[in-house]
Amino acid sequence: MSTPADDELWSAIGDPTRRTLIDLLLSSGPGTATSLSAGLPLTRQAVSKHLAVLDRVGLIRAEAAGRERRYRIDQAQLARAAAQLATVGATWDARLRRIKSIAEAIERSRTDTEGV
Repeated sequence: MSTPADDELWSAIGDPTRRTLIDLLLSSGPGTATSLSAGLPLTRQAVSKHLAVLDRVGLIRAEAAGRERRYRIDQAQLARAAAQLATVGATWDARLRRIKSIAEAIERSRTDTEGV
């Protein structure tokens, strides 16, 4: 069962723009709203709002850099999110294997009765 904090985390990650910002911070290192908006079709203000959401859920951390804030990935929180995603993936893989097994059993049963 997810917690409200997890729901906020996954809601934040669910937005394509915020995933792009995470990718930029991972590939280029820390950046400001101004530097991050330079390569995006968004205003600095829009990028700032997305960064605030990521900061609120702990995926990034902000540090004062003159008049701006410099954002960087919080590696521990990102690792936690990745671990949760791996757990969810493993759970769904197990469910899908079980569904496949049931479907194959039904198909074998049908084939056996039709062959009689």
